[in-house]
Amino acid sequence: MNKDVVIIGAGPAGIFTALEMLKKGSKKKILIVEKGAAIENRRCPKNKTKHCVSCKPYCHITTGFSGAGAFSDGKLSLSYEVGGDLPSLIGEELAQETINYTDKIYLEFGADEHVEGIGNTEEVKDIRKRAIQAGLKLVDCPIRHLGTEKAQGIYYSIEQYLLNNGVEIIFGYECINLILDKGICKGVVVTNGKEEIEILAENTIAATGRRGADWLEKICAEHNIAHQPGTVDIGVRVEVRNEVMEKVNNVLYESKLIGYPKPFKNKVRTFCQNPGGFVSQENYDNDLAVVNGHSYKDLKSDNTNLAILCSHNFCEPFNQPIAYAQKVGELTNMLGAGHILVQRFGDILDGKRTWQKELSQSNLKPTLPDAAAGDITAAMPYRAMINIINFIQAVDNVVPGFASEETLLYSPELKFYSNRVKMDKDFNTNVKGLYCLGDSSGWTRGLMMASVMGVLMGRRLV
Repeated sequence: MNKDVVIIGAGPAGIFTALEMLKKGSKKKILIVEKGAAIENRRCPKNKTKHCVSCKPYCHITTGFSGAGAFSDGKLSLSYEVGGDLPSLIGEELAQETINYTDKIYLEFGADEHVEGIGNTEEVKDIRKRAIQAGLKLVDCPIRHLGTEKAQGIYYSIEQYLLNNGVEIIFGYECINLILDKGICKGVVVTNGKEEIEILAENTIAATGRRGADWLEKICAEHNIAHQPGTVDIGVRVEVRNEVMEKVNNVLYESKLIGYPKPFKNKVRTFCQNPGGFVSQENYDNDLAVVNGHSYKDLKSDNTNLAILCSHNFCEPFNQPIAYAQKVGELTNMLGAGHILVQRFGDILDGKRTWQKELSQSNLKPTLPDAAAGDITAAMPYRAMINIINFIQAVDNVVPGFASEETLLYSPELKFYSNRVKMDKDFNTNVKGLYCLGDSSGWTRGLMMASVMGVLMGRRLV
């Protein structure tokens, strides 16, 4: 099979590469290879079963057209300050210009025109003042909230647009290797478990998202693709009553707070805040269960959830950050017998586990009903746990009640970013004909910045 461009992964980076090529009038033959299903065929049975059934061969929440974005809360961060380190590669001005351009594409396909977190200047000043007093930095980023149920419709429209305009997408196939000849990438080998297909292409795009970060790391090592150890984020999903977060939710919708708590002074941040949202579970390879959160446009809960993530950067000789984070997750899963663990913050401070009976007596009811009450500190690394505790107490000065005894912490919340692939501002790697995009490249984090990288790649190929 011969194509001009083969894209591995139908997440935002891969999708927007193809989309921008079409918008610029490209007539090149484009093929997208996706391990999962078309978006209209993605189904999570948990809505009926009320508990995760560990779908095989992959989790429908993380895998399929549009990647994890289809089942996330669908937040588009509209500031270059949020979403990874791509601006340091391409420049802040180009990053912001492309965010604005990409946002208009989302609007074309049905995104809500309302933007959260703009205006309310005096209220934002008050929140920032309290953040400064607590030793935290507030990043007030405008947010376009797609909503979990609306995001699926938007990405379905994009999927159909690509198919109707000549982009070929094959579902149920995963890439098992690159085809290299004298240091030049000539294409890929893919399989559906029954047959292997060689796809030859002038340009190969690896855009496998966080779900495929581990795969890309192994490919980089095998083929000497220049890279450096990346960051992994290890943390928890925090859940509180909406009343606690009411002011921040109304003023900012999503408060992005960053701190460097003593004694270790590692970077700790909030991420993916979901007012009226729901805590959810995702399953990775080897039955690794991790926690996440999402929010709908219409269906609301009584709680707000958000992630608190501690960034880990490792030095030589250690070069397996993803494997390290996976081990933390596996140990936590072991304690929860395959379930997500949940513990009250007050119990952590008291040095005791949480019992199911105690959860049922709280004002705060978990929105992940099959989470197992237990002790997350028995699996969380000491350094990360101390960082998280001290950060939560600092946030309590900004949001009174955040560090209450009944605040819930779910674990493990893990964000896998591939070892950062070395590239120039045109995304050229040291292997001619090979480009690495999105979260798996180590340069972006989240829907918008991955989409932006795809747009710029599409222009480059045209």
